Amino acid sequence: MNKILVAPSILSANFNHLEEDIKKVEEGGAEWLHFDVMDGHFVPNISFGIPVLKSIAHSHHMVNDVHVMISDPFKYAPEFIKAGANYLTFHYEACKSDKEVFQVIDLIHDYGAKAGLSVKPGTPIEKVYPFLYSLDLVLVMSVEPGFGGQAYIPESFTKIFKLREYLKNNEIKNVLIEVDGGINEETAKNAKLAGVDILVAGSYIFGHEDIKERIEKLK
Repeated sequence: MNKILVAPSILSANFNHLEEDIKKVEEGGAEWLHFDVMDGHFVPNISFGIPVLKSIAHSHHMVNDVHVMISDPFKYAPEFIKAGANYLTFHYEACKSDKEVFQVIDLIHDYGAKAGLSVKPGTPIEKVYPFLYSLDLVLVMSVEPGFGGQAYIPESFTKIFKLREYLKNNEIKNVLIEVDGGINEETAKNAKLAGVDILVAGSYIFGHEDIKERIEKLK
């Protein structure tokens, strides 16, 4: 089994004590920090944007894993990367064509970040296959993007498994598989069996006294 990375989602952190919460997850063994950016247009919710990322991107030593659920990733990708995104993941569904997906991937690389592509639960995983030789990461959404605290969609297991098999059969070695949504100790087991590399977890980690133990359980 691959080494499992944990990416706590700050969407579930206490913004009154954000610095303290970030320090707790870093000391608890998290290697990545996940930022859920929502524009109120692509998804029916608004979270935070570039100023929040910029203010905390260099306050820790974790990888800044930025997931933009926004309508125009091509327009905003450079700004998120300048603000500190190490990985920038955008949505397949936000692009009008495969050509546009490739353009956003190239733009992200041109600005010095790693490129990720995400699919909503209703989008077949096969849609990402044409881009795998260009990508660094694929994010499988195991809930509908837009709100934290939702239950894990069991069919996500099949999508992760299919993707892992495709990568293996085509000898594509540099693409990480990430899953986001409803991740806890039980659903993490399911995702790990399917072949995931990175577990994004929010409410399972933040707001609890035993953060270190929870991160260890996910791994």
